Amino acid sequence: MSQEQKQPSAARTSQPDHPSPPPPFDPCRMIGIIKRKGLIKELAAAYHAECLAYCQELLELQKKWDEPFIDVKSPDDLRKEKMRPPKRLKKSR
Repeated sequence: MSQEQKQPSAARTSQPDHPSPPPPFDPCRMIGIIKRKGLIKELAAAYHAECLAYCQELLELQKKWDEPFIDVKSPDDLRKEKMRPPKRLKKSR
């Protein structure tokens, strides 16, 4: 076998054994990250408030739906309904 076949595969890719050092600390990048984090929190708070408002509205609609339906008629209307003659009279035997 040749020497090239005996070497591990990592050596064949010609990559260094140690990774490149991390980039130096840049405070400007930190400021941008903090600003974006603040914007995300504001957006989350806005969505949360909107969600609570929709939930409250839904709860009120459910309460209305659960209430029994009461057909309110004035006493005059009730008397009129009772005094109506039947449409067909029963035959007497």
